[in-house]
Amino acid sequence: MNQIDLAGQVAVVTGGAQGLGFAIAKRIVASGARVSLWDMDARLLDAAVAELGEAARSVAVDITDPAAIVEAHARTEAELGAVSILVNSAGVAGANHTLDEYPLDEWRRVVDINLNGTFYVNRAVVPSMKARSYGRIVNIASIAGKEGNPNASAYSASKAGVIGLTKSLGKELAGLNIAVNCITPAAARTRIFDQITQQHIDYMLSKIPRARFLEVDEAANMVAWLVSAENSFTTASVFDLSGGRATY
Repeated sequence: MNQIDLAGQVAVVTGGAQGLGFAIAKRIVASGARVSLWDMDARLLDAAVAELGEAARSVAVDITDPAAIVEAHARTEAELGAVSILVNSAGVAGANHTLDEYPLDEWRRVVDINLNGTFYVNRAVVPSMKARSYGRIVNIASIAGKEGNPNASAYSASKAGVIGLTKSLGKELAGLNIAVNCITPAAARTRIFDQITQQHIDYMLSKIPRARFLEVDEAANMVAWLVSAENSFTTASVFDLSGGRATY
């Protein structure tokens, strides 16, 4: 593992109690930062913090609640200090249906978590980064946000929105030492697979030239560099982790 220097930094990782978010948090801690895990599942948060040790704290929070996010940010800064790193990993896959049969409530739920939640968290954290003229933000999108997966229109659209949000915010903050980027991973075997059909899982695998799913540590390694001070020029950009699937 390459050593990325994040000593003295404070990170927030949403969806940090499990899966991709936890792998990223673990890599950030290994690089010397302290981290606050934001997630809805208090039980999983307790287990994650116990594994990460003294460098970790947690806040049980629903990212679709803007007021709760503001409170979570204030609590994190009171406990750990100024937040200089933000990784937005919380998300859901949503149900698999054709667009014309997609349940309206499910569409709203997926968009509210994946896109609106990412917006709410960025909106709460960015002002303090602007005040200090430093920050590193990584929003987790998906290759589906570039290419669109059939029978996953809500997920694909929400992740395309995350890409657009990232590019817009990155340009807004380009004059400051705040980098805003996103990654577009292919699927990884996490609990998100529990939300989707086996047929859809098989479809996603068939589209990956490397003929395997992403390992969560591979994503964490890329994110570790993106949130470091070494990433001093790249912003408003998209980094693929698609195993060769991406065509642009």
